Amino acid sequence: MTADQYVNAIVEKHRLPDTLDNYTSIYVVSPLKKIISNWAGACLCETKLSGSRAKGTAIDLSTDLDLFISLSSTTRNSLEEIYNSLYNRMLEEQISVRKQNVSIGVTYQGKKVDLVPAKRQGQYGNDHSLYRRKAGSWTKTNIDTHISRVRQSGRITEITALKIWRENHNLEFPSIYLECFAIDSLYGRSLNAPADNIMHLLRDIRDNIQTRRVIDPANTNNILSEELTQMEKKALSNAAQQSLLAPYWGEIIW
Repeated sequence: MTADQYVNAIVEKHRLPDTLDNYTSIYVVSPLKKIISNWAGACLCETKLSGSRAKGTAIDLSTDLDLFISLSSTTRNSLEEIYNSLYNRMLEEQISVRKQNVSIGVTYQGKKVDLVPAKRQGQYGNDHSLYRRKAGSWTKTNIDTHISRVRQSGRITEITALKIWRENHNLEFPSIYLECFAIDSLYGRSLNAPADNIMHLLRDIRDNIQTRRVIDPANTNNILSEELTQMEKKALSNAAQQSLLAPYWGEIIW
């Protein structure tokens, strides 16, 4: 097996399909959407699949799916109030729930789901405001821009492999940050050399993750690289170095 064949095989082993299976659609997504609809009432614009499933980079080692909850721009509650209200509603429904940064993680019917409540910034368009719990502030985002950038990047295999590496090494590396870092890092490189590209990414993480500024493509004021502490970035750099020293591919991504 060549290095490229190994990378492709690992990606296929862990990749989740873009479309949901019947069980997840009927017994997970539909009931959660009903709860969300009852919670949001007239303020709800839509609840839709987002995150890795929508981008084509979902793996079986992390969250099963993300649901983006779009609330009307006329919603009177603050972003913090919206976030905490949804969290409390999940508790009332006796659903296993945990506060994350911009999302609320729930485990429902055996599936891990990230709920992302957001308020539209205007009556039209897809720009939304998100609550950032760790910073106690908010940020602008546009998930359609994020999805389009990843889908059209030609780097689905490398991004997915890097996510597998992240999970197997138990590293903090937020997905949107990881995706943008990978796309920027691989600019101009071959679209048909996944193994070489993974090694390039690991070298780039080792050498530059602690200093490179990575910007949200949907909001130039949102510096994605500020989502991690220097200690967390150092851990990424160290893990990349260890992987680069591994003699076999089975010890690099796993």
